[in-house]
Amino acid sequence: MNIQEVLSQKVKEAVQSIYSKELPSVEFQPTRKDFEGDITIVVFPMLRVVKGNPVQIGEQLGAYLQEHVEEVLGYNVIKGFLNIIIDDVFYLNFFNAIKETPHFGFVEESKDAVMVEYSSPNTNKPLHLGHIRNNLLGYSVAEILKASGKKVYKTQIINDRGIHICKSMVAWQKFGNGETPASTGLKGDKLVGNYYVAFDKAYKEQIAQLVAEGIDQKVAEKETPILQEAQEMLLKWEAGEPETVELWKTMNGWVYKGFEVTYKNLGVDFDTLYYESDTYLLGKDVVAEGLKKGVFFKKEDGSVWIDLTEDGLDEKIVLRSDGTAVYMTQDIGTAIQRVKDHSDVNGMVYTVGNEQDYHFKVLFLILKKLGFSWSDKLYHLSYGMVDLPSGKMKSREGTVVDADDLMADMTQTAATISEELGKLEDYNEEEKQSLYKMIGLGALKYYILKVDPKKRILFDPEESVDFQGNTGPFIQYTYARIQSILRKAESMGIDIKNDAKISELHGKEKELIKQLQLFPDTIQLAADNYSPALIANYTYDLVKEFNSFYQQVSILGEADDEKKILRVQLSKKVAEVIQDAFKLLGVEVPERM
Repeated sequence: MNIQEVLSQKVKEAVQSIYSKELPSVEFQPTRKDFEGDITIVVFPMLRVVKGNPVQIGEQLGAYLQEHVEEVLGYNVIKGFLNIIIDDVFYLNFFNAIKETPHFGFVEESKDAVMVEYSSPNTNKPLHLGHIRNNLLGYSVAEILKASGKKVYKTQIINDRGIHICKSMVAWQKFGNGETPASTGLKGDKLVGNYYVAFDKAYKEQIAQLVAEGIDQKVAEKETPILQEAQEMLLKWEAGEPETVELWKTMNGWVYKGFEVTYKNLGVDFDTLYYESDTYLLGKDVVAEGLKKGVFFKKEDGSVWIDLTEDGLDEKIVLRSDGTAVYMTQDIGTAIQRVKDHSDVNGMVYTVGNEQDYHFKVLFLILKKLGFSWSDKLYHLSYGMVDLPSGKMKSREGTVVDADDLMADMTQTAATISEELGKLEDYNEEEKQSLYKMIGLGALKYYILKVDPKKRILFDPEESVDFQGNTGPFIQYTYARIQSILRKAESMGIDIKNDAKISELHGKEKELIKQLQLFPDTIQLAADNYSPALIANYTYDLVKEFNSFYQQVSILGEADDEKKILRVQLSKKVAEVIQDAFKLLGVEVPERM
């Protein structure tokens, strides 16, 4: 039991004993730095149960705790806040119990499985800045859920069919002269993306030509020869015409190889893949079943709908009048298929931008109305756009911020700033390049993940690579500094295997242990809220606390051997927690910097 649980239990006991009332919960917060104490009990919420003066109630509870809880040495009351002073021995015992625990705060995997979907790109263009936020969020949430004790399957659905894919195929046939990734030296996703842009250029030129010939703009947009070719190609693909299917397989194959490189560089992975070409017919049988049950209804034109007006939404189509599926139908079918494929899945997280908020509200509600018990465990990890100072992105016009280019730029920015600071004079070129990448990607990932997912981000590459403040490189630098302390301690022959024999803590040692204590709860809170930002900002607080400790107490220069042992042990544990927390964010830490 941690001290909060002990105090909570005893406060409830005290309220029962003194006031004969039952207190449902106890609210805690860290004691403000300007007051004496280690943990603060907030009295105000208790006034709903216990009537009276908050200061007087605080005094009575404080006296009860001091008498009945061994670890409580004293207390003070400031207005409605009861500040509790905890015996140093409690914190020392806690630290000694966890200092050798590998992955402190992580919980063993249970049988409760959840599937996390992220990335889910289209195969007509490379991954861009928006995909980076999506991938980092999805991957990090999956890792946090794992650390919280869940079994996790990472997945994506690859949008590998449809008119947008056919546009790239038509453009390659018309303008490609048979070029391939091998013949051009281009990554496959970039090559195919170039033809998507080429299609749009030709399409616009043809519209302009038709308008100049006196055809109405809206008619021209539908009747351009190149668009009609793409539509014909889609029909051929759906009919399984061998030549079209072969070209589709070839060009998608190029894209997948390109994606693999990007994912590897970004440090994300997947356990299972779904392809829209396999799933786009799923869900039609579910709609037929739902029609029989009265969940759906048919309109006069033969289209099938669901009426969600009583739930505060509107009517939603699930099957067109010609019997073809819409995206909603596919998503219904795919969700059901995933539970069939992984029978232990009891929840799903969909990492998709906030422009799809309504879609997921409808999807989850339909699955609930269809009677799937796991529909209550579905979560839309909705996130805001990422903007660069230069403005918004448009993929059709080729003005997208390419994911590979951004990662390369981040590495270069890290190199420039590191060289200006003169931090890497004794490194060889290979070590430098490896470290620049680690710093650059760490800066990118941390900057994006430290923000609440729902908020829009203005991403500033230079600001993210600052070695001061709430940034990835600042935290990486602190980790490297601790590794340097540990190497020196080893060379000095300091043995840190046994518990340090001391009974009193320096204030800074105590604050650091208190911060370490928060890590397990932070993991659970981040898992419950699907928020890597909670892990990121916890890590920054831990690093700030360590740097304050480092500046105010001597570690290796301490004359008392037992104090020196404790301080080295504390430094080591802080480094391990930084490394574990950053692992949950997908960020690497350097041994030296």
